[in-house]
Amino acid sequence: QVQLVESGGGLVQAGGSLRLSCAASGRTFASYAMGWFRQAPGKEREFVATISRHGDTTYYADSVKGRFTISRDNAKNTVYLQMNSLKAEDTAVYYCAAKNTAWATRSEYEYEYWGQGTQVTVSS
Repeated sequence: QVQLVESGGGLVQAGGSLRLSCAASGRTFASYAMGWFRQAPGKEREFVATISRHGDTTYYADSVKGRFTISRDNAKNTVYLQMNSLKAEDTAVYYCAAKNTAWATRSEYEYEYWGQGTQVTVSS
């Protein structure tokens, strides 16, 4: 069992930056591939970024590529999402998720554990 707690969301102006953190409980964090997803009001949840369990593979949604960076610190049981050059369309609730395999994946259906989400609001 893994529990995930996101933090770092907030209100930021367009063009600004935020760094989200997701802290995981348990001693097996390094066994899990991790992902970030987001859900805007009235829209379905969508993939943002994913990282393999050793951090050597990452994938990004086209909409955030070049602006967002996913990383992890297995010693701290934490995954991060650095978000730069934020746009109004990045406004959403951001969720981190974990799956007990080595490989990064874009599919939300493969993730077993989810955090409660953190709100990111970008004002234009």
